[in-house]
Amino acid sequence: MRLVGPNGEQVGIVSIQDALRLAQEQDLDLVEVAATARPPVVKVMDYGKYKYESALKAREARKNQAHTVIKEMKLRPKIDPHDYETKKGHVVRFLKAGDKVKITIMFRGREQSRPELGRRLLSKLAEDVAELGFVEFAPKQDGRNMIMVLGPHKKKTEAMAEARAAKEERKAGLSGRDTEHAESAELVEGAEAADAVEVVEQAEAVVAAAVPAGADQATEEQS
Repeated sequence: MRLVGPNGEQVGIVSIQDALRLAQEQDLDLVEVAATARPPVVKVMDYGKYKYESALKAREARKNQAHTVIKEMKLRPKIDPHDYETKKGHVVRFLKAGDKVKITIMFRGREQSRPELGRRLLSKLAEDVAELGFVEFAPKQDGRNMIMVLGPHKKKTEAMAEARAAKEERKAGLSGRDTEHAESAELVEGAEAADAVEVVEQAEAVVAAAVPAGADQATEEQS
C-alpha cells in the first residue's frame, strides 16, 4: 500500500505491518484514505483531531449555506394606499434579505371581470421596488388570483454577510459607548473627590483663622 506521512509527505509503497509500525512509533492512527486506488492509499494522522476539524468545517459550511426562500404577500385589487405602503415595506424587507417574493392579487365577486386592476397594481409594485428586485415571473392569472414573483438583485449569501457585518458593527458601537460611559464616570468621581478635598481644606483654614494666635500655647501652659 502507498503510505502518506502525517505532514502529507509521500513515504512510498510499504507493507501493512511497516505502515502500522510507523504510525505506532509516532503515536498516531493509520487511516485508509483511498481504498479503490491501486495500491490503496493510507495516511498516518491523528484521527480524532481530523474528525473534529471536519465537523467544524461542516458546521461553518452549513452556517454560510444560502437556502432559497420564497415569501408571499397577498393584496386586494382596490387596496387602501396606507395598506399598500405597509405591504410594500414587507416586500422591501424580504428583497433586502435576499429572498424571493410571491405577490398574489386576490379577486372577489365582480373584481374577477377586471384583471387589469391586478396587472396595474403589480406593475406599480414592481416599479416601486425596482432598485431591490426584478420581475422573475410575470403576472399570470391563476383562477381567482393573479400571481407575480419578484427576485432579489442581491444574492442570499451577500445579504447574510451584510447582516452579520451590521450586527458586529452594532456590537462594536455599543462597546465603544460603554467605554465612554465608564471614562465619564471616572472623571465625575475624580472631580467629586477633588471637590471634597478642597472643601476640607477651606474648613481647616476657617478654623485656623478663628483661633487667636498663641491660644494653643496658653492652653498647654495652664495644663
